[in-house]
Amino acid sequence: METSSRFEAAIKKLYTAFHNNTLNPECCKQCAVGNILDNTDSWKYLSDDHGNLSLNYVGKVHQTLGRKFNGYSPLELLQIEATFLKACGFQIPLNHTNKRPENPTDNDILFNGLSATISLLCEIDNIPNVMDYQKLFKYKKTTFDYIVH
Repeated sequence: METSSRFEAAIKKLYTAFHNNTLNPECCKQCAVGNILDNTDSWKYLSDDHGNLSLNYVGKVHQTLGRKFNGYSPLELLQIEATFLKACGFQIPLNHTNKRPENPTDNDILFNGLSATISLLCEIDNIPNVMDYQKLFKYKKTTFDYIVH
């Protein structure tokens, strides 16, 4: 399967962050998009709230100009982050009154977030979902004829 360089780079960064325990949904530099963008938080200026799917003025300008950040448009970045946060159990946008998991850096929670994020990255790049494990369990139904003596 052929993938884009942005997809490969994003997956590598997310995988590394997960295994190095440097993935944190509540930190703009260590969340899904923060890691994809080399642990920078400049992307947070594209919307008014962490996890918000609406571009603010700055985000709209970058989107209109066709700007890409490590290959992703501002709208794609917001969609990636929102997907990650929701799959981790957060109510978005993040704020002190919205629902959040008890331990947001628990590996099971982060794995759920990564799985959803990787599925979205596949969808954005129009490639088969690499997280779809159901294909591993597909089988061909066969019938057996039993001979009764």
